[in-house]
Amino acid sequence: MPHIELALVGAGDRGTKYTRYATMDGRARLTAVAEPDQRRRDALLAEHPDALSFGDWRDLAERPRIADAVVIATLDADHVEPAVRFAELGYHVLLEKPMAIDLEDCRRIVAAAERSGVVFAVCHVLRYTTYTQQVKEVLDSGRLGEIVTIEHLEPVGWWHHAHSYVRGNWRRTDEATFMLLAKSCHDLDWLTYVMGRRVTRVSSFGGLKHFTAENRPAGAADRCLDCAVAADCPYDARRIYQPYVGEEKRWPLAVLTDDPSEAGLLRALREGPYGRCVYACDNDVVDHQVVNLDFDGGATASFTMTAFSPAALRKTRIFGTHGFLEGDGARLTVTDFVTGETEVIDTNPPTDGHGGGDQGLITAFLDALDRDDPAAILSAPRESLHSHEIAWAAEESRLTGTVVTL
Repeated sequence: MPHIELALVGAGDRGTKYTRYATMDGRARLTAVAEPDQRRRDALLAEHPDALSFGDWRDLAERPRIADAVVIATLDADHVEPAVRFAELGYHVLLEKPMAIDLEDCRRIVAAAERSGVVFAVCHVLRYTTYTQQVKEVLDSGRLGEIVTIEHLEPVGWWHHAHSYVRGNWRRTDEATFMLLAKSCHDLDWLTYVMGRRVTRVSSFGGLKHFTAENRPAGAADRCLDCAVAADCPYDARRIYQPYVGEEKRWPLAVLTDDPSEAGLLRALREGPYGRCVYACDNDVVDHQVVNLDFDGGATASFTMTAFSPAALRKTRIFGTHGFLEGDGARLTVTDFVTGETEVIDTNPPTDGHGGGDQGLITAFLDALDRDDPAAILSAPRESLHSHEIAWAAEESRLTGTVVTL
């Protein structure tokens, strides 16, 4: 019988996936799910019929503790209250990133976890990939000498950006949060992890350049299904989602509709937000941004997030005094300055689950609970807080044109 009992707060895409990873091998079982959307709640209960069902996490929190840990995967703006409350109740906490959409709320969450003494992990899944561990192994071995500079690119992808950040849930700062925190706190955290140092100063530039009414093509309609210029538009919704027709519960189509048929797709594009013209939405988050980081000790890093790319794995160049590393999310090329030799390391990442990071995170969290030792978690609470502080500093810099000191 599984000996780790989990409760889930928020049964959307991320919460459902984390639950599947945790329960698939029998190490854990789901004892409760709190989700206001009846459809999502019922879908999860079909997989875990013995779990208790709650429409509101507060109803679960009013019960005596019925699980060892809670996975919190609500929308970003709804993280803080359940995270604080369940920590106070003695639940170990796995919290989806970002921790919260207000920096003081992030600090509240960390303080609550530290007071309660619970195992607390933020879902910085990029730390847990085989690829990242190979990068970290090369850097920690000293093969590159002292790390001086890192260049890191997040190619969000033209259609992914249109889906999530123009038409989707993360399109507006006031309804979700700013782009860097919503999408790229992964990357800021990753940079601090591989560098092994804290950031001291931040500068940033970027904005919403393309997905605006001013760039709307002549003849474009409010919806892609009615558009006379759809055939020439990279962001035509029908073209984006058509390849997924017939594939049940497949992202991104599963976000639009429970009916993966052609008729289901057309209905969703006709009636829902994902069929809107990208030049006629209410989005305001940036579509490109660069961030410069100055680390304790004098090393630097530059980070670029862009919508205008294929949807691809992150790409990184790391410059050391004795060597150079270039990575594309799957393969590393390491050049030794003494011998001139180059080694290629293929990390063979899975094609889904953030390159194996989702599974790695869940395994580490369950290991920490098994051992009653948070050492298996690769990001301590205040490390996670630091990466969030960097994101806020970068956004402050972008908006004010100043260099921000942490």
